[in-house]
Amino acid sequence: MALSISVLLVLVMLGSSPVHSLDCALHPSHGNLETFMLLSQMERISILSCLKDRTDFSFPQMLVDGNKFEKTEATAVTHEMLWQIFSLFSQRGSLVAWDETLLDKFLAGLHQHLDDLETCLEEEKNLEQLPQGSENSRLAVKRYFHGINLYLEKKEYSRCAWEVVRVEIRRCLFFISELTRK
Repeated sequence: MALSISVLLVLVMLGSSPVHSLDCALHPSHGNLETFMLLSQMERISILSCLKDRTDFSFPQMLVDGNKFEKTEATAVTHEMLWQIFSLFSQRGSLVAWDETLLDKFLAGLHQHLDDLETCLEEEKNLEQLPQGSENSRLAVKRYFHGINLYLEKKEYSRCAWEVVRVEIRRCLFFISELTRK
């Protein structure tokens, strides 16, 4: 229940923010760094105490093996990854693992990125068709996050499981940063 109220408050705060013009060129932004830093600050227990819980989530290699994404595909993949991260950290079980204030700020930052990317995707859809590879990449991202969700469920959403996931999501944010640099 508390998480639902927190998420609603974040959405209300975002809904009341002033409208701004959006530069849809993918580039690293201050917001990406802020989101990464918030996730880093969310550490509650040392990953060293959770080494027995580590696992290979099998990050989709097709996304990193030198793929040259078109701008539209990069936007779609980034949006899917951020949406999956937002959904993951919006789960009821995540509130137990994290400081509520940091979690709210983290979710608010993700929500803002998602809004911006949705606007860009709409503009790009009007100009061109999404490339065929885009759907394959998005499906790979969905499978990857499904595996993360199954891991959390198997580990009964323990603090160590969440810490392992937090570290993995930092990798995802780093990948997004690299993707937006290209």
